[in-house]
Amino acid sequence: MGIVEEAHNLRVVGEGKRGVIVLAHGFGTDQSVWKHLVPHLVADYRVVLFDTMGAGPTNPDYFDFSRYATLEGYALDLLAILEELGMASCIYVGHSVSAVIGVLASISRPDLFSKLVLLSASPRGTSMMWITMGDLSRRSLMSSLKR
Repeated sequence: MGIVEEAHNLRVVGEGKRGVIVLAHGFGTDQSVWKHLVPHLVADYRVVLFDTMGAGPTNPDYFDFSRYATLEGYALDLLAILEELGMASCIYVGHSVSAVIGVLASISRPDLFSKLVLLSASPRGTSMMWITMGDLSRRSLMSSLKR
């Protein structure tokens, strides 16, 4: 397992007869959000699941505040995942902020994406907005843990 796979809890399942689908979870969730969809895809597709840095059980040792201060850092991670897996092209399904991450990655490397499926994308979000949302989520979580 490479460092990219380890850092993002990468899982690849399915046959892949019809191609590759990458499922990218939204803000405040992790790859488990796709658990009811994956069984319907694995007979025909190779399905790639991962956690964005800071989500789910990702290793906090890999988190770099300067890299993830903008969504471009997450887009670079997505490209690294696709490159490490040797993907030629994929159908990318991104939810929430991961929809925007997929768009950014596809601008840099359009050859890696055959289709983009953008679910509840937030095109007007700024990096500062996402940082603020993350801070609010962390404070809320920490507050609930102290009770």
